[in-house]
Amino acid sequence: MLAVRADRLFDGVSANPVEKPTVLIENGRILAVRSGGDLPADAEVADLGAVTLLPGLVDSHVHLVFDASPDPVGRLAEADDEQALVTMRANARLALASGITTVRDLGDRGYLSLRLRDKPTADPAAGPLLLTAGPPITTGTGHCWFLGGGVGSGPEAIRAAVREHADRGVDVIKLMATGGELTPGTASHVSQFGVAELRAAADEAHRCGLPVTVHAHGGPGIADAVAAGVDMIEHGTFMTADGAAADPAVVEAIAAAGIPIGATVALKPVPGVARPPRIEMMLPLLIRVFLELRAAGIPLVCSSDSGIGPLKPADALAYGPAMMVNLLGVAPAEALRSVTSVAARACGLGDRKGRIASGYDADLLAVVGDPLTDPAALPTVAAVFRAGHRVR
Repeated sequence: MLAVRADRLFDGVSANPVEKPTVLIENGRILAVRSGGDLPADAEVADLGAVTLLPGLVDSHVHLVFDASPDPVGRLAEADDEQALVTMRANARLALASGITTVRDLGDRGYLSLRLRDKPTADPAAGPLLLTAGPPITTGTGHCWFLGGGVGSGPEAIRAAVREHADRGVDVIKLMATGGELTPGTASHVSQFGVAELRAAADEAHRCGLPVTVHAHGGPGIADAVAAGVDMIEHGTFMTADGAAADPAVVEAIAAAGIPIGATVALKPVPGVARPPRIEMMLPLLIRVFLELRAAGIPLVCSSDSGIGPLKPADALAYGPAMMVNLLGVAPAEALRSVTSVAARACGLGDRKGRIASGYDADLLAVVGDPLTDPAALPTVAAVFRAGHRVR
């Protein structure tokens, strides 16, 4: 039995911290959370001192295969599969060292993340728990076609692609409902699939017992995804050709369906590196969109979209909650929930990840300072535990 002590604890839900907590761990699971009190006689004690304990972070949108360079697509094109796997392993280790104990990879090349997920390792520091989508399903030359997920048009072609992914053993189906900023020849506001195709994908995914999440920027693509019955929407920016503006009717439909939005806002500041000019220009409009989504009661999951550029390394997620507080005016506890319990629930892991509570996996992050008052403390990592093993 391991007893982890700290000054305070955020359990993944409550805005009221547990003072002087002790977390009892056995066989990789949390047995109990106490405030003070005596310890079992046989417990090994890890007293972390003046730190705050939190659940291990959950990044619901990563791309381990991209290297976060100025040209991640070009660099990947030059790499063979073994070189790409080296990048993926390094990204997984970096994510875990920053306190991210669960990641959902929403776009690899040729199902490489399945090799990473399924390769046995005795090293608890090898990386977070990995959920994978394989290559995202897109049109023939649509957004991220170069990852290998391009398909023909029509509902039956989409169903066949979903079945292939399911047969391969993926954890989630990812579709590109609109174009994206990373792929020349596509546009974020332009739809790639119609509602019939998206509905066929969602139906087939659910028949296979898999959730489906959809990359969607433009309003029409978002509306079609909601009508199709998807489980989650990535980005959800309501981009137009020259800006961004939420459609009130679509926002209402998202809220009524209870669909969470994966807000890929987390980025790690790098001196001398700015956001892409188009995104920087639209930032006030994008902030307004997310304020409207939040006001409608739509769950916002803070994620990183890591790998797609220099501001998006594999450890970027920890900077997201402070951005949500500063840009959207959310309370620190809400921002922390968006990378712990809310994110875990959106990934289908709400019964074992994202909280420090009895019966949950013993994934813990300890940081210097108090992120419940200042989320900027989240990157100041003091310790990380993955399934009860201290990995940093």
